[in-house]
Amino acid sequence: MGSKRLFVDFGSTFTKLVAFELEAEELLARVQVPSTVDEDVTIGLEQAFDLLAESVPLGQEERRQTVACSSAAGGLRVVCVGLVPEYTTEAGRRAALGAGAKIVGSYSFDLAESELREIQETAPDIVLLTGGTDGGNKKVISHNAAMLARSGPGVTNIIVAGNKSAYDEVETLFSGSGKNVIYTSNVMPEIGVLEVAAANHEIRNLFIARITEAKGIGRARSMIADVSMPTPAAVLEAAKLLADGTNGTPGIGELLLVDVGGATTDVYSVAKGAPTSSSVRLLGLPEPYAKRTVEGDLGLFHNLDTLKTIAGSEPLPEDFEEAVEAMCRENSVPEGEQQTECHLLLSKIAVHSAVDRHVGSLKQVITPNGEVTVQRGKDLTQLQWVVGAGGPVSFSADPVNVLEGARFERDMPMLLKPKEPEWLLDREYVLFALGLLAQSEPEKALKLMKKYIVHL
Repeated sequence: MGSKRLFVDFGSTFTKLVAFELEAEELLARVQVPSTVDEDVTIGLEQAFDLLAESVPLGQEERRQTVACSSAAGGLRVVCVGLVPEYTTEAGRRAALGAGAKIVGSYSFDLAESELREIQETAPDIVLLTGGTDGGNKKVISHNAAMLARSGPGVTNIIVAGNKSAYDEVETLFSGSGKNVIYTSNVMPEIGVLEVAAANHEIRNLFIARITEAKGIGRARSMIADVSMPTPAAVLEAAKLLADGTNGTPGIGELLLVDVGGATTDVYSVAKGAPTSSSVRLLGLPEPYAKRTVEGDLGLFHNLDTLKTIAGSEPLPEDFEEAVEAMCRENSVPEGEQQTECHLLLSKIAVHSAVDRHVGSLKQVITPNGEVTVQRGKDLTQLQWVVGAGGPVSFSADPVNVLEGARFERDMPMLLKPKEPEWLLDREYVLFALGLLAQSEPEKALKLMKKYIVHL
């Protein structure tokens, strides 16, 4: 393989293609074209290759060695079914989010008939079935397995990641169901102990093996090397590498990354998030060091109406309604000063709302021993770095203003957002590509990150 490497992201709105020269550690070019997943994914891919070839000479071998990720056709859609909302169901959610999934449903305790109908109508790519610690409650996971076994064609892929003591019974219940059932280790083998790596691995494998084919993305494999992971997983890999570095090269340290997209806004934190005060007590499940949350109602293209509603409490630019309606007609691309001003406001609102939901919070609780401050989630108040990514931020007219939405607010002191962060920007919109490159060339990927993730 030569030193020229190509990476593709099949996005919900655009197909992006990036070319790096690894020996020179240079970004050669980045192009994008409207996604054609609903029609034929290879049409958009060919268009992207042709556009890139106008500035970068491409051979057939370089095209064939291209590696891709995808968030198109709704991304990787997962329903989580568990025992208790705060424990096994939440553990399942975290496993799915860490694998790059979008949670489209979450259910706890015994599934009801109405809930089974909801799951079938949702038609998720995967149902993640959890419940019970190892050796603990077997009744609920068995009941839910029996319900899912008789579900209709809307449920095809099921990953079981619950109480291992129930697996023999669960396997019997699924026998003859026609479902594709995969068994892996428990996401919560003991109370308060999270072990999501195995479930995360199975979700990604299923995405590569079956789901890309079902969404039509697999047709691209006739032209390129692989569609190796969901796009959010690639960005999470990039965030972890940037924070932690490699064995030979240090990273920049703990960080928060906000990726505003057309369909969702994703937030990633690579940080421990422990309480910064010895008087604060932690509640709930332990937080993963590398955490992702996804907000499906905060995408800049698909959710302009939602963002417009949230913006109602803000001082609005003149002719705000007209500008938003124009952006809706024009695929959310701002044109002119008026639309640009509205786009900045909506982007900042997306960042603000998504980070509010991602970070931890404090609460005063009355106990028999007096008032106690408890923390749920991560304390990110002392975090140094906030990274902006995604088209609405990377190509913003004022990215610092947009990223200010991630800053701690004195009138909301219980939300543990960064107090004095420094801003970094994925100015070339290449983080997904660097996350893909990190799988084979982590040192090169880190050097390119440090070159193209710029300080504002």
